[in-house]
Amino acid sequence: MKKKANRLDAIKMIISSKEMGSQDELLQALNKEGFELTQATLSRDLKQLKVAKAANTNGKYVYVLPNDIMYKRTTTPQSASEMMRSTGFVSLQFSRNIAVIRTRPGYASSIAYDIDNRECRHILGTIAGDDTIMLVLAEEAAHEDIRAFLSETIPNV
Repeated sequence: MKKKANRLDAIKMIISSKEMGSQDELLQALNKEGFELTQATLSRDLKQLKVAKAANTNGKYVYVLPNDIMYKRTTTPQSASEMMRSTGFVSLQFSRNIAVIRTRPGYASSIAYDIDNRECRHILGTIAGDDTIMLVLAEEAAHEDIRAFLSETIPNV
């Protein structure tokens, strides 16, 4: 099962960083990353991930993840293996008793899961989307304490 989970992560990372217009292009990119699979398996994976096709700025139809509402791409794409070594963390900002963590697409829920499982009395709860996590903080929580707690879970906070 771990192999499938890694493959699904790789598919999400490739789609979020490169414009892929066909399953053949995606299969080739996955092969470069060391995944060997058939077109039928890829088709099932795309269906499970709820991947759709949307027009890019040039009118070409490319694969997009379900939460890519604004359809944005990075200007310097990384390989899926490089992205898998990344923590996914982008930024942390505070507004009184709310903290917002920005992540690379697809990372937010796993980071929120790690935060929830470490239990911090200053964090009342988390809500995660595709690339954003909202933390509701206790009234007395100091932002420095929250940052210190998060740095134990997320490197480079």
